[in-house]
Amino acid sequence: MLCAPPQTLRPSPRRHLPPPPRCSGSATPSPSSAGSIRRQVLQPEGRAKLDPRSDRDFYAFPRLVKHVDDGFLATLTDLYRERLRPESDVLDLMSSWVSHLPPEVRFRRVVGHGLNAQELAKNPRLDYFFVSDLNREQRLELESASFDAVLCTVSVQYLQSPEKVFAEIYRVLKPGGVCIVSFSNRMFYEKAIGAWREGSAYSRVQLVTQYFQCVEGFTQPEVVRRLPASDAAGGKSPLEALMRLFGQANSDPFYALISYRNFKPM
Repeated sequence: MLCAPPQTLRPSPRRHLPPPPRCSGSATPSPSSAGSIRRQVLQPEGRAKLDPRSDRDFYAFPRLVKHVDDGFLATLTDLYRERLRPESDVLDLMSSWVSHLPPEVRFRRVVGHGLNAQELAKNPRLDYFFVSDLNREQRLELESASFDAVLCTVSVQYLQSPEKVFAEIYRVLKPGGVCIVSFSNRMFYEKAIGAWREGSAYSRVQLVTQYFQCVEGFTQPEVVRRLPASDAAGGKSPLEALMRLFGQANSDPFYALISYRNFKPM
């Protein structure tokens, strides 16, 4: 899975995102409570990881692999095709070397964020990218109300301060902007938080729902599920579940939660 040790990266000035000045307000007036954290979702033990190393160290080597199967990715691309508007500004949070955006749809700007600059530099859909560890610093060096969509693909399970990250997602979204968080049941087990490792598919959906609900101003999340036939029929065996966890199953279950800042556009 791992490539050769990384060499010194010299990304193109066109594609590396310079830190813009922070903006203290949003583009439109909003109640003072909008975007504030109403409650903490996780207890300390729920935030803990089995591997205490920093995430920057863990992702020091580029992983140029797909972390879910083709069926999952096709479903995700179809969902983006349905929910993302052409010529919009998109933030691909916790991204990698591929963004799964519909190839025929043109976006005004796609900004990528992640932990490995070499992976991000290989992503052909990114106009700019920046590197930061959201478990060390949740503040995004991005202007408020500057994106029409924020995407987070198969990475939410690694966030140790999801309340603060989702508050930042709210801040950078334009009013009416959409956030789509997708995940399956695969993970780097040692880097996933305790609340995720110990949960079920149902509890993980509820967990991400609470991440949205804990931030004032997000709409009630919509849940999209696409399950393999054996799962939908209730026929999954313990062996199948174990094989799927380690990437050996034939099909990955698909979950996505969709929420908007303030309102869902018509």
